[in-house]
Amino acid sequence: MTSALTAPPDGQPASRRDAPLVTPDLPHGLEELLQVRLPALIATRRHLHANPELSGHEFATAALIAAELTRAGLQPRLLPKGNGVICDVNGRAEGPVVALRADIDALPLADVKDVPYRSTVEGVCHACGHDVHTTVLLGVGQLLARLAEQDELPGRVRLIFQPAEEILPCGALEVIEAGGLDDVTQIFALHCDPNLPVGKVGLRVGPITAAADNVTVRLTGPGGHTARPHLTVDLVDALGRVVTEVPALVNRRVPANSGLLLVFGHASAGTRYNVIPSEAVASGTLRVMDRDTWDIAPKIVSQVVRDVVAPTGATVDLDYQRGRPPVSNDSRAIQVLTTATTAALGQDGIAETPQSMGGEDFSWYLEHVPGALARLGVGRVGPNVDLHRASFDVDERTIEVGVRLLVQTALRSLTAA
Repeated sequence: MTSALTAPPDGQPASRRDAPLVTPDLPHGLEELLQVRLPALIATRRHLHANPELSGHEFATAALIAAELTRAGLQPRLLPKGNGVICDVNGRAEGPVVALRADIDALPLADVKDVPYRSTVEGVCHACGHDVHTTVLLGVGQLLARLAEQDELPGRVRLIFQPAEEILPCGALEVIEAGGLDDVTQIFALHCDPNLPVGKVGLRVGPITAAADNVTVRLTGPGGHTARPHLTVDLVDALGRVVTEVPALVNRRVPANSGLLLVFGHASAGTRYNVIPSEAVASGTLRVMDRDTWDIAPKIVSQVVRDVVAPTGATVDLDYQRGRPPVSNDSRAIQVLTTATTAALGQDGIAETPQSMGGEDFSWYLEHVPGALARLGVGRVGPNVDLHRASFDVDERTIEVGVRLLVQTALRSLTAA
């Protein structure tokens, strides 16, 4: 038996569809509880969207999460900095420990949407769906807390509300250092995907994201007059060589199938038309699909940058900041997600998904324990907007889909261990 999700509240962009999306088969009274909680969960998502906090400063968000979990009868603990939350839902003591992770930070973008829940914080916006991730995990915690009260939870589920996914150093490392993975046997996460319609979940064994590092090249020289570039070091010319020649030369030194992409997103030099500057800077990201190539990328980039800059006479300082390896999904964890998706959405809910060039610090968790990241369809009727754009929004029916999926995932992981 299947049923269509309830129509979203007023203010949600057009997203109503007639096709059924979910299979209402949550166990032990959770179906009724979810339907009761859905309006409050949607309201929570809108509150988070209207009150975003930048990476590393998620203090009000963490406090809200802790308060909601406490109201559900749980005992959350804040991370040492107070901007993230870890909370165990304690079932049967002899069972395994499964972790579910949501990232909670926003991006430094202005929100340009005309919706009631538009960001009230100037220049800050949930343009990557982390407000949805957070809301979904809160709903999961509330439902699993009910199961624990009924002694129907066959193990322990750790809820991880992680800060600072969007910056370096990554918030995942803070969670790990705080003991977030202690005793964990598997870990799972969802990430919004506007390229999938709501009701679809993208699954993939092996790499599903790319590695992502930050690269900053700083050039210095004596400066001088544009009338006499031969008497100084022309940093604008040198910078131009860096941003145009380095990416192609780096690609020539790695395997063709490594998927390496070095792109400079910022370049600056000088302040006047007739003055050769004494400093110039270019910064960007290096992304690569292949883990082995990621391991050698810093050495290659350093050598290429110095080779390109050497003929110009500029002094070069390279800041290569390691970011995160690729997320590589464990095959057994994907089996758990596959059965969970089928239970929550039916067989048609499963979608194949390609490896993305985007980076995700969920990869650091997978360096310690097996797990998997799934793509949660949030696409709306009509044209969709990609992640990290100021007009990004979701079909809020995905909140119910995400809650159902992660509840089923936790239960199947606990019973399969």
